[in-house]
Amino acid sequence: MTETTVVSSYRHDVDSPIGPLVLLADADGALTGLLYPGHRTITLAEGSVADPAPFRPVQGQLEEYFAGERTDFDLPMAPRGTPFQREAWAQLRLIPYGQTRTYGQIAASLGQPGAARAVGLANNRNPISIIVPCHRVIGSTGALTGYGGGIEAKKYLLDLESRGSTLF
Repeated sequence: MTETTVVSSYRHDVDSPIGPLVLLADADGALTGLLYPGHRTITLAEGSVADPAPFRPVQGQLEEYFAGERTDFDLPMAPRGTPFQREAWAQLRLIPYGQTRTYGQIAASLGQPGAARAVGLANNRNPISIIVPCHRVIGSTGALTGYGGGIEAKKYLLDLESRGSTLF
C-alpha cells in the first residue's frame, strides 16, 4: 500500500518589473495569493509544494500586463477573507484599467458610505495584488496611500496603466 500526499496549496516565486512576487494556489489550481515577499498575509498550509506548473496561465497574463498588452485578467481565483473583504475585493475588480477610486467611493459602492476605513483595512488584506487591483485605490485627497509592495510599486502600476501619461 502506498501513501497518498494531499497537496493543500502550491507556491511559486516569480520576478517582475516591480520585484519578486509570490504566487499561491489551492489544490484545484485556483489562485489564492499574489503577494510581495514579506507581505504579512503570506501563509502556507502544511504540505505546500513549490511547483510552477499551476501558475503558467498566471505568469503569462502577468507578462502581458507588464508589457502593456493586457488590461484585464481571466484566471480562476479563490481569495480567502471575510464576507465584507470579499465584497470589497469584488468592487476593486470593477475599477477600470487606468482609473482610480477613493476608499470612500468604494465604501459608497458597497452601500456603506461611512466604511472608508473598513475598505482600507480590506485592501490591506487583499491576498491577490495586481489582479485584484488594490493599487487603483487612493486617498480622498488624491494622494497615494499604503500598498503591500510599497508606494513605488503602486506608482509604477498606476503609471503603467496610464500608458505613459503619468498620473502621479
